[in-house]
Amino acid sequence: MKKATVKQLMLGLAVSAMVAGSIPLANAQAASDATATAAPATTASSAKAAKAQHRAERKAARKQARAKKNAELKKLEDAGYQPGADDPNYPSNLQKAQKKAAAASGASQ
Repeated sequence: MKKATVKQLMLGLAVSAMVAGSIPLANAQAASDATATAAPATTASSAKAAKAQHRAERKAARKQARAKKNAELKKLEDAGYQPGADDPNYPSNLQKAQKKAAAASGASQ
């Protein structure tokens, strides 16, 4: 009789634990489902906005770098450098133009 009582008690505890354990999980899952459906829309729109902003920043940086490079090339061309020419004295002509451009910009400042 003692064994049967212990078995019934253990069975009762096991069933109680399963029932009690499943109720909060079901509620927690329902709450997280509601949050999960609302969160991706917000997250997706903020991710798109962040991506668009990053793209715009990169575009502005490229535009600024291109303008700087073109201005530098213009100064070298004004100093006598011809980038499209088939020049056997390439490094020395470029260096001369760089020195001229540096001297001209130093004098103008």
